[in-house]
Amino acid sequence: MTLALVDEALEKGVRLEAICARLGVVPRTIQRWRKPATAEDRRCGPHTRPANRLSEVERRRILAVANSEEFRDASPKQIVPRLADRGEYVASEASFYRVLREAGQLAHRGRAKAPVPRPRAEHLATGPRQGKRSGGMSG
Repeated sequence: MTLALVDEALEKGVRLEAICARLGVVPRTIQRWRKPATAEDRRCGPHTRPANRLSEVERRRILAVANSEEFRDASPKQIVPRLADRGEYVASEASFYRVLREAGQLAHRGRAKAPVPRPRAEHLATGPRQGKRSGGMSG
């Protein structure tokens, strides 16, 4: 619908810059809107894998450590420093989080129950001085 309005304004002689200023967009946005859905996406992304990508063996080791008896209840934020205290390095904290997320294991990892979101208590005042505290300005 917006493109039809843009075209109508252009036919009446309004400049594209003025139309874009009124819509709050840049002219490039209008060009993208006109691009057919079948047009090829020519963005260039990485064509090679990163040289420092974790191997499958390293990923399995991270999962084995995270699921071990010692660390099964600990988060990566706790696992990595404990390993460092023993002089061991398996992977960075971010790598632990990434591998656990990809394996679907990045859930609550403790013995306590996971926190349950509860709705906030609402207070409705229907008259003066019905707030939670009785203090305040007196009139």
